[in-house]
Amino acid sequence: MFRRLLIANRGEIACRIARTARRMGLTSIAVYSDADAAARHVRMADLAVRIGPPPAGASYLNVEALMAAARATGAEAVHPGYGFLAESARFARACAAVGLIFVGPGPEAIESMGVKSQAKVRARAAGVPVLPGYAGERQDLAHLEAEALAAGLPLMIKPAAGGGGKGMHVVHEATQLRAALAAARRLAESSFGDGALLIERFVPAARHVEVQVLADAQGHCIHLGDRDCSIQRRHQKLIEEAPAPGLPEPLRTRLRTAAVQVARAVGYCSAGTVEFLYDGREFYFLEMNTRLQVEHTVTEAVTGLDLVEWQLRIAAGDALPFTQEQIDIRGHAIEARVCAEDPVREFLPSAGVLRLAEWPNDVALRVDAGFDGGDTVPDAYDSLLAKMIVWAPERSEAARALAAALEHTHLAGVRSNERWLSRILRSDVFMRAQHSVATLAEHAGAWLAPDHPTDAAIALAALLVYTQGRSRNPWSARDGFTPNLMAAFELEIAAAGMTYRLTVQCQGGEPSGVLIAGGPSNACPTPRLVAVAELSESAGWIAARLDALYRRARYLCEETRVHLWFETAHHEFELEDARTSARDPETVTGGLTTPLPGVVVAVNVAVGQAVCSGETLMVIEAMKMEHIIRAPFDGRVTAIHFQPGERVPQGSDLLALARAGA
Repeated sequence: MFRRLLIANRGEIACRIARTARRMGLTSIAVYSDADAAARHVRMADLAVRIGPPPAGASYLNVEALMAAARATGAEAVHPGYGFLAESARFARACAAVGLIFVGPGPEAIESMGVKSQAKVRARAAGVPVLPGYAGERQDLAHLEAEALAAGLPLMIKPAAGGGGKGMHVVHEATQLRAALAAARRLAESSFGDGALLIERFVPAARHVEVQVLADAQGHCIHLGDRDCSIQRRHQKLIEEAPAPGLPEPLRTRLRTAAVQVARAVGYCSAGTVEFLYDGREFYFLEMNTRLQVEHTVTEAVTGLDLVEWQLRIAAGDALPFTQEQIDIRGHAIEARVCAEDPVREFLPSAGVLRLAEWPNDVALRVDAGFDGGDTVPDAYDSLLAKMIVWAPERSEAARALAAALEHTHLAGVRSNERWLSRILRSDVFMRAQHSVATLAEHAGAWLAPDHPTDAAIALAALLVYTQGRSRNPWSARDGFTPNLMAAFELEIAAAGMTYRLTVQCQGGEPSGVLIAGGPSNACPTPRLVAVAELSESAGWIAARLDALYRRARYLCEETRVHLWFETAHHEFELEDARTSARDPETVTGGLTTPLPGVVVAVNVAVGQAVCSGETLMVIEAMKMEHIIRAPFDGRVTAIHFQPGERVPQGSDLLALARAGA
């Protein structure tokens, strides 16, 4: 076994690999860009080496910089994690050329499965069913458009060299086809350096199922069961589970056998995943991921195996000491990906300082985190903060436990999706295992509804404002307070789009009640009084007896905002004050701004052009995803401030519109 391991990745997966390396007695070596100089994976490793500036192409995708880091630290092996160079045959060959052990399959296997069109040919030859479509060499957009129309709608467009759901586009109408092909090509070229596209039949309500395989250099190849990854947003998996629920056992057996057939057909060696689409009757080969999957954790939970450990052992030449018959799959495991994104704002990625990061302390919960409280979430990479995994004897028990863990997670400083994920896990469609890859699109509205605070939560927020007494900001006002006499402290706060007018009543210098007016209860003109007794506050927790019931909540106070984690909800209360009111560029100047740094990949309009409300104006790529900037109203373009390829700082005016008729 080698002794020094360089981890050619960042974030959660780098932390996870370092953990196993330490348990195995290996020296772990981290690499980092300037954006990650103080990152958690750097702190966890035994050694760390800078490899370049923030752009991935100059750091985590820079093969020469990674080779230099390996030489400088005496690394004997390299683990690529997932993403970045994990499925790069060039990187695997570069490692071999300098005597480094690449922890993964050989470059030939990576190449044979790396191009989806070639992978489908290999799968078909191995006797595995594949979806119909176009995977030819002619790749000009006009020809692709003709082939797509000939194949029939709906269809899916994918980067042929891609993975992880990036660049995929579903086309339902012929009018969408040209723009979808262009967008898929842009992202294919920027993310994978290869603009080739693949077209295949789209099955709208299919399930995404996959099989974990493990193979050694001695020719032994087994499966470790199956997983369901159907809960996806923009083709990105968010909730995964093992085993896949509700599969007929004969089909499950055929599915697992097919995965092993594909792996053997390419001489696979290491951990890998064969992905399928299941339409309720038959399964079809999608692709093989020649690397560790994000969701490998649920397979670890039901098998008791450490997949990173076995990747390392196989890379060192060890043979698998167990047979297929000795693999025992027990219970059920579910993983949720907690991401820095805002579900309410079309899942716009969020970046910045993670002011607070606290996970529940539960023996049944595993948290693979890439960030701690106080860390900066960069805008240059993907939005994954952590993975939360629960194992239980039964699926329903695992779903409830994971939902509860998400509801008792405390994150602040960036927007995050944990409450939204908990609603999915508690939904009837998920609990009955009736979900598919279309589920999030079909039910998005129901799960995106904001949590309106209860009167008890509002009262606790008002009491926090009263007790904090900070200087230099509007929270510190104590208007009308007189010791030992009845006094009133008035304020206005907003939460979930509602404004509340509050009065904290005091008696003898202590709060005795909170009078609440406004909010969703506007239909009732009478303000509501919440009686207060036994108020205490310390170490980020507030407790009080409200209307004779004891209430307790975690909180974090910022300049003009209070975060309150109460019962199962996370509320953000904002002080309503003229000095802190948000400027609305659309209503003031007709401009449009970007809330996140990014790169302009397309400008769809010209100065002087008339546009309709909802029309696409620009496409911005941020945190490895494309985001469409749409016209907020009918109007005319009066200025364009950025062109394709230019980087856009956060809060920049992208372009300007004049309202129609103005």
